[in-house]
Amino acid sequence: MTTTRRDVLQQMALGSLAATLIPLTAQAAWAERAGGASIEPHHVQNVDLSWTRRLTGTYKAVYDSPDIGGGLGVLRAGIVSAQYMAAFNVPASAISPVIVLRHDGIVLAMQQAFWDSYKIGEKYKVTHPWTGAPLTRSPALLGAGDGLPAGLENHALDKQLARGVIVLACALAFQDVVDTIAAADAIAPAAAATKARSLMLPGIIMQPSGVFATSVAQDNGCVYVRAT
Repeated sequence: MTTTRRDVLQQMALGSLAATLIPLTAQAAWAERAGGASIEPHHVQNVDLSWTRRLTGTYKAVYDSPDIGGGLGVLRAGIVSAQYMAAFNVPASAISPVIVLRHDGIVLAMQQAFWDSYKIGEKYKVTHPWTGAPLTRSPALLGAGDGLPAGLENHALDKQLARGVIVLACALAFQDVVDTIAAADAIAPAAAATKARSLMLPGIIMQPSGVFATSVAQDNGCVYVRAT
């Protein structure tokens, strides 16, 4: 966790816990950090909660992924969903998994182009989830022929998104992605934020924080799973 992100969290903790004050604290802190640039997903008033209406399955779980963890948090969500379908002889529609990418796990929300351009594998010393070998690719996007046991490529993040699995990203952690781009490309925070959004995997829904997303999922009937 970066020092500046820790400072934001401390400011939020020291302030009133009333929901009406959270947007003021978070918005002011991030606006100052981003040089006045507005990064709308941080605004609690505008948060997209439409995903809660998609939690229609009998079996609901939220997979909390605060670490890269070789992409295992993402794979586990798919594996456990398949296990439920087999064990209870139910269709995919009976399963409602939610994947929350937060803290260091936020980089799993990004396309391979981001990993390649900013050397994310090397920066975080990412390793292959099965072989343990150093990995430059996003472990959440491994496919057939990438050393996974047969069939596990079907649980890659892009494949799960295509199947309609709910994937949520932490806006606080996403600022680290923005900072990485701003520093490497020597561009303004607002331009870096725009580029960061363009490099996120399509279909991921930004939330004010990963802890918020995890809490809301539980409020809507999901059991909690610490996935990494």
